[in-house]
Amino acid sequence: MTSGNLAPDRPHVAAASAQAAPLVNAKRAWGMTGLVVFLYVVNYADKAVLGIIAQPLARELGLTSAQIGMVGSLFFLTFVVGGFLAGPMAKYMSLRWALVVLAVAWSLVMLPLVIAASLTMLLVSRMLLGFFEGPSSALMHTAVYSWHPPAKRGLPGALLAGSASVAKIALAPVLAFVTVEFGWRAAILSLSGLGALWLMCWLLGWVEGPFTAKAAKAAPADEAVEGQVPKHAEPNVPLRRIFLSRTFLSCTFLLMSVYALTTVVLTWLPSYFEVGLGYSALQAGSLFAVPSVVGLALMIVSGAVTDRMIQRGATSRVVRIIVPCAGVIFCGGVLASLPVIGTPALVVGLLSLGYGFAAIVFPLVNAAISELCPPQQTAHTMGVFLALVAVGGLIAPYATGVIVDNAATKADGYALAFQSIGIISAIAAVAVLLLANPDRDRARIRAAA
Repeated sequence: MTSGNLAPDRPHVAAASAQAAPLVNAKRAWGMTGLVVFLYVVNYADKAVLGIIAQPLARELGLTSAQIGMVGSLFFLTFVVGGFLAGPMAKYMSLRWALVVLAVAWSLVMLPLVIAASLTMLLVSRMLLGFFEGPSSALMHTAVYSWHPPAKRGLPGALLAGSASVAKIALAPVLAFVTVEFGWRAAILSLSGLGALWLMCWLLGWVEGPFTAKAAKAAPADEAVEGQVPKHAEPNVPLRRIFLSRTFLSCTFLLMSVYALTTVVLTWLPSYFEVGLGYSALQAGSLFAVPSVVGLALMIVSGAVTDRMIQRGATSRVVRIIVPCAGVIFCGGVLASLPVIGTPALVVGLLSLGYGFAAIVFPLVNAAISELCPPQQTAHTMGVFLALVAVGGLIAPYATGVIVDNAATKADGYALAFQSIGIISAIAAVAVLLLANPDRDRARIRAAA
């Protein structure tokens, strides 16, 4: 790749590209990306396992639905708090060992529940799991971005975001089978074993990529890498300048609303299909995977296409702001129409399509946010961003339950909840279109350094 393929307003990327392209082994870069994606799948399976084991766990411990819901909300509370630790962990630890610590913690914190099951132990273990999972997303994005230059982060970001879909499509049915055949304890033990398998692969194979400040500082002067300049030429910038930029603030609101949709789908979609649309429990469970399949496909396609666009000269605003916002606005229109659609199959199809178009916002906007900061501040910036985004998951599932409880019928309640989220997301997307511009805000932030 040469500088002639890049937009003229991205000279810092273009100049580095000409020097660095031959130095990156694509096969190795994607192999390292695969290791991180593997971890993300395990990470999301740990999140989702509560929904899978909820009923047998509730029967054994005598838990009410409200208590199970409380456990879910407290998970996201500590998840938000833990997210702010990504920056300090990246500062004092390497990516290699930071993710080792987190993965080991995930594998261990649920094991006491297997030995001494109680509501208190369930609360403590899930809150600890949320706390240790909080910093993980930002660090995993930083690890993947270390192997890909800014202009090529759409597709790897899509693979990371798609890990949630992979977990629901591939691991959730396996965990459900294990739970039915061997009990909920076996499901937890299986995830701990999967975490141990990842740990062995990681320790044997992981190497930090060249697109980081640490790599640039260690590299000889004649081996500059694409998207990276020596540390003395790219100093730290005031974090408040990043967090108060129009791009950061507006994109936070947008992703918070779409994340709310994601958590409502995870928590309530099977119930909507069964209670609201009249499908059987088995049919509802099977249809649960449909939005994930659509979302995964659209994220991968959009990531690959937008990476190609940006390499051919498209600006970051077009590729990573306008494209995903258009998808969210389409989703908002679809969800807003749900209460007036009377055909269950059409509701499933439209909701899946709308969810899929909204899902492309995660990899594309995450890549845009990573452009705002110098490489050495990526983990801190992404940690704060993703922690704030997760607030949507803290609010939306409970709010949906309140709406359903107070609606004339449960079907009306679910449809109204999805409609409300769709309208809020569409409004957020319009705000981002008016306010966000990564190229402009990056230049302003650098000027303040």
